[in-house]
Amino acid sequence: MSDAAFVIMTLGVGTYALKAAGPLVLGGRAIPDWLGRLSRLAPGALLASLIAVSALVENSHVVVDARLAGLAAAAVALRMKAPFAVVVLVAAAVTAGIRAL
Repeated sequence: MSDAAFVIMTLGVGTYALKAAGPLVLGGRAIPDWLGRLSRLAPGALLASLIAVSALVENSHVVVDARLAGLAAAAVALRMKAPFAVVVLVAAAVTAGIRAL
């Protein structure tokens, strides 16, 4: 078996194990309200942190470059309620334009 196949199979088994852990641990009991609120907020916070790291960090240093301008342009497009494809195109165009300068 190749290393890639082993990694994919291990990740698949791990994913199913994590999905099964909740019902097995809780056993039909309701989760506390604070945990429910936290679990609804966690995906947004995780996505925001991944975006921030992707846009601001390079080689473990904080950098301000064209990626940050593209992120700002995407935020403006989102604020104007543009469709997702337009948001991506605006961010890419601004980033490419600044890098071309």
